[in-house]
Amino acid sequence: MSRRKGLSHEEKRQKMMELFYEKKDFFQLKELEKMGPKEKGVISQAVKEIVQSLVDDAMVDTDKIGTGVYFWAFPSKAISIRKRKIDDQNDKLQEVNKKMKITKEKLEQAKVGREEGEGREELLKRLSQLEGSQNQLNKDIQKYRDCDPEVLTQMKEGSVAAQAAANRWTDNIYEVKRWVKNKFSISEDVLNKTFEIPEDLDYI
Repeated sequence: MSRRKGLSHEEKRQKMMELFYEKKDFFQLKELEKMGPKEKGVISQAVKEIVQSLVDDAMVDTDKIGTGVYFWAFPSKAISIRKRKIDDQNDKLQEVNKKMKITKEKLEQAKVGREEGEGREELLKRLSQLEGSQNQLNKDIQKYRDCDPEVLTQMKEGSVAAQAAANRWTDNIYEVKRWVKNKFSISEDVLNKTFEIPEDLDYI
């Protein structure tokens, strides 16, 4: 029989967070080193490193009480972290919406006096795709409002989805820029300045 594959670093972190959320108590490191292997399959030698990484990421709190150092993490803090992430996403969405509105207005102004044709239809199609991505991002953010803060895997999947959505926006902006440059023979610098597109725009 093949040896059972051990837990990855991220899986160990998730297991230890589950332990804190389930117990809802304060622990010394030696207690965690005993419970980790028994209840979550995290070997005792790895517990100290894993707990420290969670402390470094502000997911687990720690303090010295008397002569002992204690560690703890409660679901209520996870809710606060989740809310802060949602607020950050909302701020980014509002900024994207603002830039999108300005871009659409300037594109409409640029079309004044231009001959309508296949290029115009292509631009309208691209704008429709951008709006579809915006709607999907709104749905993703709404989905996060109702998710259980103790389900760590959903948080991870959500961050991946948000990153993919942001990169889709970057793709769309590059496509619109390329079309406008080809259609109107506008240089990259002028286009960025006109539509207030950051020079360092890149994928996440």
